Amino acid sequence: MNSTSSEPSDEEIKAEIMYRLLRKGCWGKVYLPVDALVNWTGGKIRRNGKRVRRLIDELIHDGYAGKYKKGETIYLNFARRHEIANYIDKYLKDE
Repeated sequence: MNSTSSEPSDEEIKAEIMYRLLRKGCWGKVYLPVDALVNWTGGKIRRNGKRVRRLIDELIHDGYAGKYKKGETIYLNFARRHEIANYIDKYLKDE
């Protein structure tokens, strides 16, 4: 269905992940399983979840998100809420 040229960029995928966590209210110790995020994005993004997991790791490394329960769940960093909102607005402005 999706051709490679119409596949979303890494930044758009990160914004989608953060937007999903934001809508679910996942701040601090309110978290969402990583597998649920991978499955949710699986319909839009190819490469069987490896790309999404790598991007989730990048979000954690950059401080936008944190992991909980031995890395099986993810939450947004409340201290960076304004940066997260700006990131989402920047990359998801068309939607």
